[in-house]
Parts: sequence; structure tokens; C-alpha cells
Amino acid sequence: MPENLSEHIIDTTPVIEATAAVPAAESDDDGVDIRFTDLNLDGRILAALTDLGYEKPSPIQAATIPALLEGRDVVGLAQTGTGKTAAFAVPALSKMAELADVNGGPSKNTQVLVLAPTRELALQVADAFTSYAKHMEGFTVLPVYGGAPYGPQLNGLRRGAQVVVGTPGRVIDHISKGSLDLSNLEYVVLDEADEMLRMGFAEDVEQILSSTPAEKQVALFSATMPPAIRRIAKKYLNDPAEISVKGKTTTGTNTRQRYLQVMGPHKLDAMTRILEVEDYDGIIAFVRTKAATEDLADKLRSRGFSAAAINGDIPQQQRERTVEALRDGKIDILVATDVAARGLDVDRISLVVNYDIPNDTESYVHRIGRTGRAGRSGDAILFITPREKYLLRSIEKATRQPVEQMQLPSTEKINELRLSKFADRITQTLAGKEVGLFRDLIATYERDHDVPANEIAAALAVMAQGGQPILVQDIPVAPAGQRERADGRKDAFGSRGPTRTLTEGNATYRIAVGRRQRVMPGSIVGAIANEGGLSSAQIGGIDIRADHSLVELPADLSTDQLRALSKTRIGGELIHLELDKGRKPAGSRSAGEFKKPFKKDFPKRDGDTRFAGDANRKARHVKGAGAGAGRSSATSDQW
Repeated sequence: MPENLSEHIIDTTPVIEATAAVPAAESDDDGVDIRFTDLNLDGRILAALTDLGYEKPSPIQAATIPALLEGRDVVGLAQTGTGKTAAFAVPALSKMAELADVNGGPSKNTQVLVLAPTRELALQVADAFTSYAKHMEGFTVLPVYGGAPYGPQLNGLRRGAQVVVGTPGRVIDHISKGSLDLSNLEYVVLDEADEMLRMGFAEDVEQILSSTPAEKQVALFSATMPPAIRRIAKKYLNDPAEISVKGKTTTGTNTRQRYLQVMGPHKLDAMTRILEVEDYDGIIAFVRTKAATEDLADKLRSRGFSAAAINGDIPQQQRERTVEALRDGKIDILVATDVAARGLDVDRISLVVNYDIPNDTESYVHRIGRTGRAGRSGDAILFITPREKYLLRSIEKATRQPVEQMQLPSTEKINELRLSKFADRITQTLAGKEVGLFRDLIATYERDHDVPANEIAAALAVMAQGGQPILVQDIPVAPAGQRERADGRKDAFGSRGPTRTLTEGNATYRIAVGRRQRVMPGSIVGAIANEGGLSSAQIGGIDIRADHSLVELPADLSTDQLRALSKTRIGGELIHLELDKGRKPAGSRSAGEFKKPFKKDFPKRDGDTRFAGDANRKARHVKGAGAGAGRSSATSDQW
């Protein structure tokens, strides 16, 4: 094989150049003439893509999926955000589904291994696999990454995971422990390979690849092709096809782009505040799923906004009537999926809200292209959770434009505005003709019940609110474990910060492990999130004490969640989750409660051999990373 990989590819294999000419805001032509239905995919995978609103593949998908379905190894040169996750996940799942049919059912063996440089990307890829495999029976995907406890990952591997997505260090640990069996592996993906090498994982990647069967399919995706990537491709890929995507993503310069970091459960409150304070005409709010369009539209209507939903399940005539209502000003907010809003051009749209972050930058460009058209100015706001900050950087890189951070209007400003509007309503009502009857009614009530007129007016104001509070409360910020460090990454062990007060709807639970068991916040978060099916944003403050810990969790945990958590172990110890009798759910606190913040306690590692292997490996990576001493914190983040 020639020494130069690019010469090998150019001379002996076709170079598939898929130009990702993502359109500017004025254009709806995505440059791809084929649809997913043309790609010979399994019907179950197609059904999932339809549910997600996918119709046409992006350029990298259109070029890569056929090659992988044919069994070719692939080198994909593409930036993050071009849709490459679907480019390798969709064909892998399609082949797995067909193989399960041939074998009379799905195998529990690990058939696909995806290596990712960061835990954030590993989680995103795992989520994508789960979405695309929605209609596959017996399918399991397991993310494995550093900073999380081994227990849940070991349990998941014992139960069987057809797809494992992980960071190199933790994958090696599981291979060394014998918990990850790669003998039946058929498909390996190196996602963002150049980033893995930049972070010092070259040796780990080669060690993992050398542990895989000789007969397998390999897909390597990288934004650049440095010599180290060429060497790995030359050594471990068999006659690969190089698929190059030339990104030309642009967005309208007359559209102001901002983002707001907000936890998932508080997106609705955040959107409500923005709409109350800032002056907009027509608005489109984008969500990922059809069900979410109806759900968000209902919630916005319940808060007094004129909103309607459009999605692929709504008949075309009804969709057209809804868009016409937006155009005529009969409704102000349209909640839509990407597919339903393709080609939508309504002059009065002045704001696009990315309520759910899009799957790729191409979708983002199409979304914000609904505003700022034909020379008009527009506004686009992107809601992201702390875990999704990684995608924000991808959007900025691909669009070549910054997305500025915005701050929510303060609670004081919102309340001041609401009280002012309420006073205006009183003034307007006093000018009406219907006041006379009620004036006499109040006078009679005042005389008969000996109640001052101002008290009667206050009671009527409460009635007018219909049981809804007129003042708002502070929106909780992301827990400390979700906040990012200055380098954009999370704490190495996912440590959680304490909260002085419980978030509304949460309660304090007690678990039977503490400092004596050398438990760490990251272990608690990982165990509860994995076993209880909770997102990390649902886990609040953690107070680690001598022989137990207090954890803030939703007060309405389901029976299934409680049952699963009752069997959860941390460090081999059952946690015995139960409500803490010393602290009540939010909303029922007594005065003076929670005066003292939780205290963070971290175990000393002197003499603790559990971390020795990790420490040695970290040192090796830092040494091998070149300029690497300065990147030690980034490297340790993956463990």
C-alpha cells in the first residue's frame, strides 16, 4: 500500500466529493436531489427518520450511506454539524435490522463500536442511535465514558448492548476488565478522529483498533487529514472511499443570532419571559418532534399567547390555513418541525426560536432563514442545555458567524412589567360602560358584609387571574455540575454544586452511601441518571455526609423509577433511596429552612488504588499530546 493515503485514495478508489452547499437564508434548495427512501434502507429505519422529520439526506449522508451499505470502508472529511452522525448510524442500524431478520431475532453481542473524543459527543451519538432505532425490537445502545461510575456501565454491558459509544480511555478500561467483548464486532466508527488525536488519544485508538476482529467495516470521520490520521487509515482501513464535504454554510447577515443556556424543564418559562419583554411580530418556534409541536402550542395558549402547531401529521390543507392565519395576524406563534416549515415565507416573521436545538447546522440555517428575508431584519434565539453547548460551537464554526449569549429578563423586570400591564387593564376597564353595574354590586357587598372596598377589589383581581400567579419566580440556573469550565468542558468527575433551596417540584432524598464509602458526586449522578432514567438536569444539589448523602430529585418519581433506584449500587453498596424526612418538597418549606448551603466533600485519594491506572494513563496522554502539558485538564476530562 502506498505511503501516502491521499495518493492511494485518488489513484485507486473513487473520490466522492459531496459539496455541502448549505444555502443562505434566501434559498430553500439544499443541493441534494435524492431522498432517504431512495437509499435502500430498512423500513424500520426509514420510519424512524420520517418520525424525526427527515426527508432529504445532507450531502455527507447522500454520499456516505450507499458506500457503507455496500460494505466499503469510508474516510469522511466533514465538519461537525454536517449530519455525519446519521451518515454512519443509519446504514449500521439498517444492516443490523436486516441481520436480525435473517437470524430470527436480534443478537445481544456488541456489533457496533463508536469512539468519540468527549463524553458530550458520546452521549449525543448514543441519543441519535436510539432515535434512529426507534422501531427496532430488542435494540440497546450504551454510552461509556469517564467521570461516570463503572457499575451502571458494567450492568449495561452484561445485559448486552448492540451499540457501544464511548471515549477511548473508558473503552480500554472495559476491554481490560473483560466487560467489553469485541469478538463479534462488525462495525467501528472513529468520530472526530482529528480531535481525538489532538487530545492525545492516538495510542488508545490504535490499541482499541488492534483489539477488534480483522474482518470488520471501519468508518473514519475527521474535519482535517493530518499525517497521524492518514497513518491510522492506511493501517486499519481496507481500500477506503474518501468522501469529502466542502462546507459553504452561510446565514443571513441581517439576522441577529443569540443563544440562551437554560435547563430543559425551564424552557417554557424562559420563552414566556422573552415574549413578554421583547417586541416581536410573527414567531416560529422549532421543536424536534411532531408531538412536541402540539404540546408546546397548547402550553403557550394556556399562558395567553396565540399559538398553533404544524407538523407532518396535519393535513396539508389545514397546514396551509394555519400558515395563512399567521400571515394575516390571526395567530402570532407557529410551533413547527423542520419538515413542516420548509419553504415557509411569511413577511411578518420577525423571530425564530430554536426551542430544541437542531440536529445539524444545515437545519439551523434553514430554520433561521425563515426570518430576516428580502433585506428585512430578523432575530433568532437558540435554547441550549449545558450538555448541548458542544453543538453551539459547531454551529458557530460551520456558519462562520458568532452567536451571542443573551440573558433572561430579570424577575424584577418581568414582575414590574406585569403589574404595569395589570394597572393599564384597570384603567381601560374603568373607561368602559359595564363598570356601573359592578360598582353598585361592590357597594352592596361592602355594606352587607362590612368589608372595605380595597379588599373586595383585591379579591376580584385574584378572580380575574383565574388561579394563575401574576408574579414570577426566579428560574433555577444549571446545577454546578452542568456549568462549564473556562475551556468549555465539564468537571472531570461531573461534580454537583449544592443548592440553597429546592427547585419547585423537587424533593430531597437520602441514600445510604457517603464519605466512608468514598463516594463522589459524579458517581451519584451517573448511577441515578443511568438506573433511574433521569437526565442530569433533573438532579439538583448533592450533600455528601459521613455515612449517607442527600440528593435533590423530582418529587414525583414514578413507581418504576423508584423500583429501579432501589436496586442501584454505588461502589458495590446498595443506596437504599428514600425520601429524607428532614426536608420537605419545595413549596412546603418552613421559614428559616435551608439557611446553610450544602457542603462539598471530596474523598482524598492517598492510598486509593482505584485511580492509579487512570492517573498513569492521563500522564501518558499529556506527554504524548505535544504541547500537551497545557491540555492536561482537557485530557483528564475524558476519564
